[in-house]
Amino acid sequence: MDPPGKERLLSLDAFRGITIVGMILVNNAGDWGHVFLPLQHAAWNGLTPADVIFPFFLFIVGVAMAFSFARRGASEHAVNEVYLQVVRRTVILFLLGLFVNALYYLPGGFSLAVLRIPGVLQRIAVVYFCTALIILHTSLWGQAFAATFLLLFYWAILELVPVPGYGAGALTPEGNLISYIDHLLLPHHRTEPIDPEGILSTIPAIATTLLGVLTGYWIRSRRDPYEKAAGLFVMGGAGCIVGGVWGLFFPINKQLWTSSYVIFTAGLALYFLAVCYWLIDLKGYRRWAVPFIAFGVNAISVYALSIVMDRVLGWVTVTQADGSIVDLKTWSYEHAYAVLAGHWFGESSASFCYALLYTLLWLGPMWLLYRRKIFIRI
Repeated sequence: MDPPGKERLLSLDAFRGITIVGMILVNNAGDWGHVFLPLQHAAWNGLTPADVIFPFFLFIVGVAMAFSFARRGASEHAVNEVYLQVVRRTVILFLLGLFVNALYYLPGGFSLAVLRIPGVLQRIAVVYFCTALIILHTSLWGQAFAATFLLLFYWAILELVPVPGYGAGALTPEGNLISYIDHLLLPHHRTEPIDPEGILSTIPAIATTLLGVLTGYWIRSRRDPYEKAAGLFVMGGAGCIVGGVWGLFFPINKQLWTSSYVIFTAGLALYFLAVCYWLIDLKGYRRWAVPFIAFGVNAISVYALSIVMDRVLGWVTVTQADGSIVDLKTWSYEHAYAVLAGHWFGESSASFCYALLYTLLWLGPMWLLYRRKIFIRI
């Protein structure tokens, strides 16, 4: 990501930091059998706090793209540099995602034949690439049309294209078109009941990012800052209403990344960004946000490193007093978090305490990088 510059919003960095903190929390439960309720994804239809984190991040990617692409010149040389930069970032993000996926097969049992291709970073890479091409080849209205078309097209294919054995319009875990296509094209890379970063569901994820781009244009406009904040609140309310109503016909579903889910979570993201913008950029209440900004300016780096460290904790083993061997993560959880937090609050609270303290451990290195103005560009 681009390092902070004079045109960059601190509220956007804070929003990104809050989102990446949420991603680390969701990914690092101490006990997956007792996950803290707000950090659990909805079983199928519906929405939990954990379900808004990834669309928030893609929305933020779009807002940031509206700023970073506007800083590029219009000369042929500048445009060629943009294309090279887009390709470079796409390739790095995708390969980093594959590397992260490969860690789950180590230290033994890794094989390219079973490596899961989709993933969070891979989806960010593909969505970033496609959104960049749309930005470079269309106007603002063209981008609005593209987002609308993608959402309507996705709705149409899920409702009208039949799935063998289930027919058209089946939005169940077993009978949906998304799962069928992933199983057909990626037979060894499917997760149950559906790959949450599958092939077809990337289509509406692009629309999520385009909505962020359009929001970025609004913030960059010459309007009064308070008018901008009011507009974010109004558009956020409209998104929640439209998404909620659409959800009555096309259920809000994170795993399918339904069009109603896109609109509703974009509405929530607009609200969240509006609050951050009003507090940080307009009112100047910045002290509370500094830790989140430290996470936000190196968001991809801390996300990837947190996964690497989690896997390392799973590789290191500890021999217990009874002679049994467990990994270091399990040992630390059972001998500290589960004993202390679980004694007072219960198993799900102990699981949450582990995730929270693991996330807080990353504040130190992220704060150091931020203070030294080190921004790892990915």
